Amino acid sequence: MSSATEGAWRGLILTAVCAAALLQGCATSQNRDPLESVNRKIFRFNEVLDDNVLKPVATGYDKVTPELVQIGIDNFVNNIKDVWSAVNLVLQGRPGMAAQTVLRVGLNTTLGLAGFIDIASPMQLDRPNEDLGQTLAVWGVPSGAYLMLPVFGPSTVRDTAAMPADLYFSPSALFQTPRDANAVRILSIVNKRSLLLGASSLLGDVALDRYAFVRDAFLQRRQNLIYNGEPPEDDGDDAWDDTGEAAPAAPLAPAEGPSDPKPQPQSRLSVPAATPVVVLWERPLLVPEQLDGHLEVSDEWLTQLSAWSHVPVSAFANNSPTHDELAGLREQVEPR
Repeated sequence: MSSATEGAWRGLILTAVCAAALLQGCATSQNRDPLESVNRKIFRFNEVLDDNVLKPVATGYDKVTPELVQIGIDNFVNNIKDVWSAVNLVLQGRPGMAAQTVLRVGLNTTLGLAGFIDIASPMQLDRPNEDLGQTLAVWGVPSGAYLMLPVFGPSTVRDTAAMPADLYFSPSALFQTPRDANAVRILSIVNKRSLLLGASSLLGDVALDRYAFVRDAFLQRRQNLIYNGEPPEDDGDDAWDDTGEAAPAAPLAPAEGPSDPKPQPQSRLSVPAATPVVVLWERPLLVPEQLDGHLEVSDEWLTQLSAWSHVPVSAFANNSPTHDELAGLREQVEPR
């Protein structure tokens, strides 16, 4: 890579970082869509454009193009994007996943006929789907406000600043002439839209507010991608800071002096703590032959029994059976 190209990449990344940092201040944890009035107008424009241009073209394309060809074109586009994913994985400090992605690209490019056949996914080499916006999030760049872009659709300030680099790694970059590059771009967009015809119809059936549904689904998906499928739990407004990312939990301050432990709430899946049992005495199990020698009433035993029953000790002492009486009673009882 030449020094001029390397300088251009550094300038592009620095511009993206600065733009996201400067423009994120208008979004808060209570309102991540401060430009909703403008975004809704752009959303309606995109819907009109889709209903009158893109969707009819995609519908006609879907009727004349076999599904196998559509899937092959989508695989080819994704194979080129996987190269950019590998670069972002390195920038995120995940060399293991980057090496796996490089292996995936190599298999699909060679054995998969330049990427038209995805043979890596059945081999447990899943597509990582990384971009510069996620890399900036890993670096700590805030997401900023939610944006609805003309033609491109939902985004954020951070993702918009990273969009030029993401668009560079596309099939159109393989062609030098603008005519060929634009033709490839149009084919990629129409092919992707044809694969989403069913999803757009379902969206119109289930969503009362299409704009809010698309916005919330996009933000949730981006958060899931940034945290690699394990986003932090949302415990309320305090779980989010002004950047829209999960805020770190505050450290617990040490207690100033002894205090009684408070009972902790138990999960429905946790086993309740056992109730402490106070053992008053332990005696071995007696057999009938040893009964005479162990049924002796002591003063300590009478004291404990009196405390349990609140009966004076004299009441038990006067009526306590003697050793001879117990022996006579046992001889009169027939064994069962």
